[in-house]
Amino acid sequence: MHGNYTGILGVLHLALVIWAAVSILGSTASTGRKVLWILLVLIFPLVGLIIWFLAGPRGR
Repeated sequence: MHGNYTGILGVLHLALVIWAAVSILGSTASTGRKVLWILLVLIFPLVGLIIWFLAGPRGR
């Protein structure tokens, strides 16, 4: 049963990372900032998503 929760959480995490990357790429931030934000989300998975959610680029 533990493995099922791990799989579900993994899929949820992947969906959040994809959503964050699409949002970052669609923002009005400069290309350099977009690259840095995406790297932050990919290199530090949980912390990067939290930081992006709180302070990431907004708007289109």
